[in-house]
Amino acid sequence: MSLDPLEFRRAMGCFATGVTIITVDLEGEVHGMTANAVASVSLDPLLLLVCVDHAARTHAHLHAKKRFGVNILSERQRPISEYYAKPARTHGRAEQEAGARFDRTAQGTPILHGALAYLECRLQTAEDAGDHTIFIAEVEDVVVRQGDPLLFFRGNYRKIGDNTGD
Repeated sequence: MSLDPLEFRRAMGCFATGVTIITVDLEGEVHGMTANAVASVSLDPLLLLVCVDHAARTHAHLHAKKRFGVNILSERQRPISEYYAKPARTHGRAEQEAGARFDRTAQGTPILHGALAYLECRLQTAEDAGDHTIFIAEVEDVVVRQGDPLLFFRGNYRKIGDNTGD
């Protein structure tokens, strides 16, 4: 039996997820990507994973820097998600085009203003899995704020309470 990748994608689209921006500092510039393949791995030690396509610019940055941020987006941050989902070479216009502003941790990792939560991560291991790499990282710091999440379901952004009849 041969499975159709599009049918697999449709099935996985039924799994509602939050939306994150993975951020990396590279020579003083913020680089990022929108990701929803993020999951908790362990509470002892605190570990999470993020899956990144081999073709994504951020893939090489994660290998090189070994430190990154996971910013969990609020329902008002859809423009930021859309901006970082674009295949642009640089993200020098993130504030002007999407309203994305960043602070830095003591280690220089970018933290997105207004995110529901922020996790600062140090890469532990990377494992190739098909056309993606699974990056497993130790969580070194966490910031949690109030608000509702931006969700992704069946290929569309959603908010808590959306009832579009899908």
